Amino acid sequence: MAKLLTKDNFVRRLRAEGARRYQDRHPFTILLNKGKLSEKQLQAWILNWFYFQKSLPLKDGAIISNCPIAVVRRLWVSRILDHDGYGELEGGIEGWLRFAQASGLDRQIVLTSKPISGVGLAVDSLLNFARKSSWIEGVATSLTQLFLPAVVDRRINALARYYNHIVKPEGLRYFLSLNAQARKDSDTALTLVIKYADSNELREKALRAVLFSEDVLWSILDAIYSAFVVRDSPLHEP
Repeated sequence: MAKLLTKDNFVRRLRAEGARRYQDRHPFTILLNKGKLSEKQLQAWILNWFYFQKSLPLKDGAIISNCPIAVVRRLWVSRILDHDGYGELEGGIEGWLRFAQASGLDRQIVLTSKPISGVGLAVDSLLNFARKSSWIEGVATSLTQLFLPAVVDRRINALARYYNHIVKPEGLRYFLSLNAQARKDSDTALTLVIKYADSNELREKALRAVLFSEDVLWSILDAIYSAFVVRDSPLHEP
């Protein structure tokens, strides 16, 4: 029997393979970070990425529905509350809406607009993966958050430096709160995967799930780049 892939080796492979294809290397993200996007291109990203944002609690709900372990369900349900908000606490979805408004987009348009087809297909594939795969693989899709803090730091700097004529300062609040949340969530996901993926087969499936999730993020940006940088499509379809 092969020796079980250790936590350190798992994380080392995850960082090595995942970092090569994470969204910060995408041409659209590079343009964003260099301040090269037009107002319409920036708004197109915000508008279409909202479909991904509002799909996250649905993905987490699917993971919970597939999980037979009560302690895991109790732990994971907090992610849904983090997205949707509860009590007086504003969730991530509302935070993104406020970011959109601070960038000149109408709240109702963001809430009611459909994403461009490539974005919809990519996000829906992630939802279907969470619904049809094991809960461990579903949890593993969240390990992309291991790479998020550095990306968020660059994004905050770019928005504040290059897009301050578009994005009001209050629009950055969402990103300022995201770093700590991403670290907590990725630590939780990693702990669960290491504990319950107790065979090399399961750990390999978990790694493939992470890479699939990164491919989804890349595909979202592919669609936005093609529509609004290459083809200069209208922000709102008539």
